[in-house]
Amino acid sequence: MVIIYTSPGCASCRKAKQWLKNNHIEFVEKNIFKSILNEDEIKYILSRSENGTEDVISVRSKAFQALKKQDKDIDDLSMKELVQLIQENPSILRRPIMISEKSFVVGYDDDEITTMMTPSMRRAIDDSCNPSCPNYAVCGSVRKDCDEKAGQLHLETQNEKTRIPA
Repeated sequence: MVIIYTSPGCASCRKAKQWLKNNHIEFVEKNIFKSILNEDEIKYILSRSENGTEDVISVRSKAFQALKKQDKDIDDLSMKELVQLIQENPSILRRPIMISEKSFVVGYDDDEITTMMTPSMRRAIDDSCNPSCPNYAVCGSVRKDCDEKAGQLHLETQNEKTRIPA
């Protein structure tokens, strides 16, 4: 199950929801302007972000710009102040924000959103890529090239780790 935080009129949100529907992934949509995010939700979103506020705060938002005009740095706010800022100015959040048990994606990106797929969905896709597929001549060779390059990169990385400095 995916929770997707959206806003009306957000093209990326529409794309993300359509992608989830097309891939038969169940989701719950939360419009950040219709329902105020509670403190626990905001803390959870921030805790899932690898880079803290950098990943989820829109630096182009009016609320962020107003903060800058006051010579305040968002990273200097206490957790309580940050939660209050987001609750009072939900437009400060980048959108969409998608959260599943194992994945966290902010914004819409064709490659990143695939992390919302379950392992069984990925296996089914991998299994369906075979010479009997009419598109195999194109996508099969691309996939093979990518796998080979990934293997070479892995070997190079392993060689770097085992190389003894002179």
